[in-house]
Amino acid sequence: MATRSPRTPTRKSPARKLSTPPRRRRTRRRGRRGGFSFFLSALFVLLIAIAYYFFGDVLFPERNGALLTAEGEIIVSFLDVGQGDSIVLRSDEHTVLIDAGDHRARHVVIDYLRDAGISRLDYVVATHPHADHIGGLIQILRDFEIGRLLMPEITNDTDTFENFLDAILNNQIQTHFPLHGEVFRAGIIELTKKSPPCGQFSGINDNSIVLRMQHGQTSFLFTGDAETPSERWMVANAQNLSANVLKVGHHGSRTSTTEEFLAAVNPSIAVIQVGANNRFGHPHGEVLERLEARNIQIFRNDLHGTVRMITDGQTISTP
Repeated sequence: MATRSPRTPTRKSPARKLSTPPRRRRTRRRGRRGGFSFFLSALFVLLIAIAYYFFGDVLFPERNGALLTAEGEIIVSFLDVGQGDSIVLRSDEHTVLIDAGDHRARHVVIDYLRDAGISRLDYVVATHPHADHIGGLIQILRDFEIGRLLMPEITNDTDTFENFLDAILNNQIQTHFPLHGEVFRAGIIELTKKSPPCGQFSGINDNSIVLRMQHGQTSFLFTGDAETPSERWMVANAQNLSANVLKVGHHGSRTSTTEEFLAAVNPSIAVIQVGANNRFGHPHGEVLERLEARNIQIFRNDLHGTVRMITDGQTISTP
C-alpha cells in the first residue's frame, strides 16, 4: 500500500484546518513582539555607543589596564615584555614610545597602545639596535602613525636590524639622530638626551640613547643598555643627571649602574626591565645590593609585571 507524507493536506483532516487560523494569529503577534524587541535592543546598543564616544573617559576610566590620563599628568608605563625594554610615556594628547621588546613582544606593546586608544606616536625611540629593544618596533612602524623616529647612528649586522631598516624605508618614517643635550617635546612631555655623542664608544650598548624626562618637580632617567663607559662619560660631562626614577641600565647587568652613576642620579625608585628566569641571570646580585644599600625602592617586570607610574609634576604615584 502506498504511504502518504504526513505533511500532505487532505480533505479528511478538519483538525488541521481548524488549527491553522489561530496559529497564524499567534505567529503574527510573536512577530510584532520580536520586531519591537529587536528595535529596543538596537536602540540600547546605539545609546551605549554614543555614551562611550562622548563620555568614555568618565564611564570607562580603565580599559584592559591602560589608564587614562588627566590634564597635566604623564603616565609612565614600563611594559612587561619579558627580557627586553619597552616604555610608554602618555599625556592627555601625546605619546612617546621608547623601545618595544623583541619580535615576540610586539603584541604586548600594540595591545597596550590600542587599549589606550592611541593611533599616533609623536616620537618612537630606538635606544640601540639590539633585537630585545627594536624587534617589536618593526610592526609598530607599520601599524601606527609615527611623528619622528629617534635612533643612534650605528648599525648592527643582524636580520632584525635589516628588517627594522626596511620598515623605516617602506613606511617613509622620518628619522633623526639626536645630539647630546638635544631636547624633544611632545606637549608636556620633555626629553633631553644625556648620553655621549654617537661613536664615542665602540660597543653598541654604550651608544644607547639615554633620555631624561623632566615634568615639574619630578624626573625620570631612561638609560637603554648604557654600560660603565657611557655612565662614566655622563657623570663627567652631562649636566643634571638627577632623577626620581631610574630605569636601571642593561636589565640590571653588572656592566651598568655603577656607584658613581647612582650617586649622580640619586634616585628614590628604580625599575628593572627583565624577564623571569632569563639565561643571563639578570638582575645581577651586586646591582641589587647597590640599590638596596641606598634604600632605593625597586620594581621589576619579572616580579611585578607592567609597572605604571603617574606624575602630576609634583608627586609620583604607582596605581
